[in-house]
Amino acid sequence: MIGTLRGRLLKRSPDVIIVDVAGVGYNVHIPLSTFEKLRTIDQEIFLYTHTVLKEDSLQLYGFLTEEEKDIFSTLLNVNGIGPKTALNIISYLEPEALRKAIEDEDIRSLTRIPGLGKKTAQRLILELRDKLPDKIKKEDNLYDDAISALINLGYQKSQAKEAIEKVQKKGITNFEDIIKESLKFLTGQD
Repeated sequence: MIGTLRGRLLKRSPDVIIVDVAGVGYNVHIPLSTFEKLRTIDQEIFLYTHTVLKEDSLQLYGFLTEEEKDIFSTLLNVNGIGPKTALNIISYLEPEALRKAIEDEDIRSLTRIPGLGKKTAQRLILELRDKLPDKIKKEDNLYDDAISALINLGYQKSQAKEAIEKVQKKGITNFEDIIKESLKFLTGQD
């Protein structure tokens, strides 16, 4: 997985930028908050990235802060929230405003986000109430990324979570080892 990109900004639009990294141009989907801060073409930029692997594509999502990336990764673990909706949420609510909306169960603020209906807002509140403390723990993100990877490999979210919980109890902190051990569990080799 691609965790970060450092390169030259070649092209920008409100939802996608192209970053030249050693002669390779990466299409990176971004939230509006990132677009607003990247104003100069040819400037050197650094992005935290989240990779989404699907059957027919590999997509990169880029963020200027690690906190936004972590929240994006956490949002993807909510049923019914895909990358586009997660990006919309981050585009319309700063991390602290999102935490407050979830903590206060403010469905009205959440439903103002394009593509987010009342039921999805309620699900967001229910599933994220305990997952968005003041700062998301780095270790939790590692496991969230592992769950996302297993889902992308075709496993159900519940299966992926169960496997990751088993691995988490073993104290494994390396991403590759987490995936290997989870796959052993999921295929009955553990």
